[in-house]
Amino acid sequence: MNLLLQIDLVELLRKIFLYDKTAPLIFTRFFFWAFFAVVLVGFSLVYRNKNRSLRAGYLFFASLFFYYKSSGFFFFILLFSTLTDYFIGKSIYKSKNETVRKSLIALSVVVNLLLLAYFKYSYFFIDSINLLFDTDLNVVNHLAIWANEATGSHFEVNQILLPVGISFFTFQTISYSVDVYRGETKPVNNLIDFGFYVSFFPQLVAGPIVRASGFVKQIYEDYHVSKAEFGWAIFMILKGLVKKIFIGDYIAVNFVDRVFSDPITHSGFENLMALFGYSLQVYVDFSGYTDIAIGVALLMGYRLPQNFNSPYKATSVAEFWKRWHMSLSSWLKDYLYIPIGGNREGSVFSYISLGIILSIIVLLAGKLILVPIFAAVVLVFAILSRLFPAVKRSVDTNINLMLTMLLGGLWHGASWQFIIWGGLNGIGLVVYKFWRKISPWEKRNNWAVNIWKIALTFTFITFTRVFFRSGSMEVVNGMLHQIGTDIQFALIPEVLLAYKWVFLVMAFGFFTHWLSESWKEKVKNWFVASPFWVKAVISAAVVIFVYQSISSEMQPFIYFQF
Repeated sequence: MNLLLQIDLVELLRKIFLYDKTAPLIFTRFFFWAFFAVVLVGFSLVYRNKNRSLRAGYLFFASLFFYYKSSGFFFFILLFSTLTDYFIGKSIYKSKNETVRKSLIALSVVVNLLLLAYFKYSYFFIDSINLLFDTDLNVVNHLAIWANEATGSHFEVNQILLPVGISFFTFQTISYSVDVYRGETKPVNNLIDFGFYVSFFPQLVAGPIVRASGFVKQIYEDYHVSKAEFGWAIFMILKGLVKKIFIGDYIAVNFVDRVFSDPITHSGFENLMALFGYSLQVYVDFSGYTDIAIGVALLMGYRLPQNFNSPYKATSVAEFWKRWHMSLSSWLKDYLYIPIGGNREGSVFSYISLGIILSIIVLLAGKLILVPIFAAVVLVFAILSRLFPAVKRSVDTNINLMLTMLLGGLWHGASWQFIIWGGLNGIGLVVYKFWRKISPWEKRNNWAVNIWKIALTFTFITFTRVFFRSGSMEVVNGMLHQIGTDIQFALIPEVLLAYKWVFLVMAFGFFTHWLSESWKEKVKNWFVASPFWVKAVISAAVVIFVYQSISSEMQPFIYFQF
């Protein structure tokens, strides 16, 4: 008996303290809430301490443990990025030499982007080189080799895994260095405070991307959470769980994933419904994560920025991107779109970005013949710009918009699907810029016109999702072929009956999304103002209901892969 208890205790400790790639520490797992409860107990001992770095240090190490449980020894990559940009930020602030300051900001950008490229795009570059030059190169994980030689470990040297959340924390550290350079924020007091800012666990692995100018000052403020804020935090957590598990995971497991895995074997109607279903799934999955992150952070006294604002209520593509993944959209605007010229003019960086995108297209296609073709097209545009100033103005005011969306697509991954997805959204934005000048409905605000504009925008965004979700162009082609040629109207009643619960959940998801903001505000305010025992009863009921709806193994958050 004693031996059995000892074995169980060892197994329990192993699960608690060792990384298990099959059970990452994510919001939808009970283990996360046990972890968060322990964190809150420790936080209650330090949150009022006058030494703010003690509070930050406690949460920094808790966040490192969270990231270790989510991504294993990749937390050393997080530490490397933290150390690099902490000292770069300090050096930028202290230096009075503008050349040195620009060199340091360039170093921050280059180091972080190289880190991102190594882990995220190594396979793409190796595969492209093999395709172009008929070579047989293999991916080699040099970091694993160095670690094995230095510590005697046994990391896999022929495989490069993507650290969870690397795209988010590298963008966050870049924005810190840029904000210090611009004078929009002062450097943090010490390395512990900066480590806490970079690694704060609620938003570490899937955002929202937090600006130093909005978060660092909170590190040095007193803890304060009002009764209303406490109620709102609980409301956000419950809303996020309902979105992610009850709606997103249910329709994914029982319908969407099945159709996308083999679209040719499903009717065009099923493919069409799966596409609309995925639009709902990706929204509730991602916004559900950030709802929980905002709620969890607020319980510890930290305010994270809003990341979604009912995006499927948008009446144009431009408005959609102001409502969707707002922290990334604003990051791309402030740190990419405006610096390369915005809507004013093309710049040197515009054409460098264009060169990068065209080079990636050549690599994806595996056709060197595209190089002279692209060069000829660029030359023609250059000549036309010289001869016709109106052409130059039109190119200058739109090229940066297209480049930003294309690079946003590439941020998600180096594939034809993501380039096409980014390009389509860029085209949608450019077309809308011209259309709104001549549209007879642009300034009308009656309900019929708004419904039409919302439906049109939502349908376009949903169409682009086929490229975002599909793992290959074969899946894209198969799905579009079925939708275009094989709707099978006679089978629609049978499909609706077979997937009745899926479509009911989808209807519930869209209905709650399109509810008026006044109704949503009333529900939220009622919950916030309700007595504590009412909150407790509702919370218990929602948690039981949500976890009872799980029909298979817990699904990872979609944006963990980015």
